[in-house]
Amino acid sequence: MGKGGSNSLAGGSPSAAPAARPGRVSDPGRAFEEVCAAVAAGLRARLPELEASLAGLIEAISDPRDDSAYLGRLPNVRAAVLEYVVEALEASERQEPAVPAAVLGGARSAARSGIALDTLLRRYAAGNALVGDVLVEEAERAGATGTDLRSLLHRQATIFDGLLETVSEEYARETRSRPSTDAGWRHRYVRGLLAGRLPSEEVELGYDLEGCHLGVMVRGDGAEEAMRFLAKRLDRLLLACKPEEEPAWACWLGGRSPLEVGPVLRALENLCPRGLLVGLGEPDMGLSGWRLSHRQAEAALSIAERREQPIVRYADVAVLVSMLRDELGAVSLRRLYLEPLEGGRDGGKTARETLRAYFGSDRNVSSTAAALGVDRRTVANRIRAIEELFGRPLRDFATDLETALRLLD
Repeated sequence: MGKGGSNSLAGGSPSAAPAARPGRVSDPGRAFEEVCAAVAAGLRARLPELEASLAGLIEAISDPRDDSAYLGRLPNVRAAVLEYVVEALEASERQEPAVPAAVLGGARSAARSGIALDTLLRRYAAGNALVGDVLVEEAERAGATGTDLRSLLHRQATIFDGLLETVSEEYARETRSRPSTDAGWRHRYVRGLLAGRLPSEEVELGYDLEGCHLGVMVRGDGAEEAMRFLAKRLDRLLLACKPEEEPAWACWLGGRSPLEVGPVLRALENLCPRGLLVGLGEPDMGLSGWRLSHRQAEAALSIAERREQPIVRYADVAVLVSMLRDELGAVSLRRLYLEPLEGGRDGGKTARETLRAYFGSDRNVSSTAAALGVDRRTVANRIRAIEELFGRPLRDFATDLETALRLLD
């Protein structure tokens, strides 16, 4: 940034240097770092004055793209920049403070608002010149020598050059990451909400986040069209977004009244084309429920993909999802219930087939026999052998064994 200049403070142009403050006696022999500390203290005492003057300078360098979000950040950015300069003067050149988060956020906000980088840098240059004028005044008050003053101005230039470089890099980084389409902005906004952040930019979703929601994750050709038909059939608002690099659509069906899952499942069975995989969350309300239903739908879709099953509801696989995500639980279930079965003559194949049919028939022996094409006594004998293997009645561990088999599948 340029340094020097003739920018005015709140009351007009910089005045002649006032009389030295008590305790600041000129001493050519004192260390330069002491001079820096004295000047920094003087600047800190005048921060309110500097902030007011800097606000006027920035306002004079107007940009038609200054929006409310960006302007709302400026007071914090101005204060952070001035505090940073004072701290950098107080520190040695090898220990300069990190650029404040508020300053980086201001650069990103300017990029999001479309404010030209040249405008942003001219505002920083004006601030640099203002600080330079006041720094000279405070150096004179501190009794700095000519050599000290030149060194002070050199340090100021170094500080602002580094600040300018960091701000420019942050602006460029945000510019590169900015979406180029309305769909891109919508996805970025939704992603921020899902992460628990309140995005600074405003995006019109056409969807009520405070209403009732059902999260849906859909993968496959024709996913978006199927979801639009579904929303129309159920008379619900649809929020749908999909980043280019991801294979699945994240969707929500919304409205003012709760939505039952039964009608959704029946409509999906009639509307979804072949090859589509759908994960359904559970109905919920408000922004937190909107997030939860989405996470449930994501988990259900992961099971649908593993099984190649067209439609999976989270409530039907909640325990299974928990086990899949719990390494200790998954490994333990395998060791406790699957490995003992593998000790049979056929590696446990017959026992597993019998148990799957048994659990799939609501634990009814007659229905199991019919499903397997064997007589009832054969099923009873197989179950008795499994109970002898584990040393306890099947009813005592049937739920865990069924979960282990579902994990294996």
